[in-house]
Amino acid sequence: MNETRNKNNKVTLSGEIVSDFGFSHEIYGEKFYTADLKTIRKSNESDFIPIMVSDRFIDMKESWAGRFVRVSGQFRSCNRHEGERSRLILSVFAREIETGEFEYEELRIKYNENCIFLDGYICKQIIYRKTPLGREIADMILAVNRPYGKTDYIPCIAWGRNARFLCEFEVGARCAVWGRIQSRVYVKKVYETRSELRMAYEVSISKLEAVEAE
Repeated sequence: MNETRNKNNKVTLSGEIVSDFGFSHEIYGEKFYTADLKTIRKSNESDFIPIMVSDRFIDMKESWAGRFVRVSGQFRSCNRHEGERSRLILSVFAREIETGEFEYEELRIKYNENCIFLDGYICKQIIYRKTPLGREIADMILAVNRPYGKTDYIPCIAWGRNARFLCEFEVGARCAVWGRIQSRVYVKKVYETRSELRMAYEVSISKLEAVEAE
């Protein structure tokens, strides 16, 4: 991985691919495909995270569902227009992907990594709240710059002491976060009479620090 290019957005994921790759888009003759990767938390709950891979890395003619892989890359966002609305789409953009044959128990230990580091700027007012049981939560959107003037907007969530600390940051402040990518299902009202289940993705923060502006 190019450390200079990826120093402010680093992801390492490993687990089982649970769907075959589907075509996403093509840029300058290079085709990109997406599939869902399943990782298992220490609590035994599962996260299903979309990964995007170039056809230069793996053979898309093969079936990948059920295979275990290790992915290194970046957590990226883009806006997809759905009628008059815009929807934030998130996926892990793979820069390296490893495959292999392993025993299942070995995979449970080695192949359920889920680590992310981000260094960016808070771009919206932080939302602080408490659960009915009194647990503190803070939500933020972190703007992480890419080369060539592009920016990824990454939803992040902090709990407890990290939530209180996060509330001390102002919009425009720079901070670094460490954590994991998690998925969750929610109900989205799309029309007055219709709702649908959707999957949301966010970074669950385990550690954060203020970063001095350069």
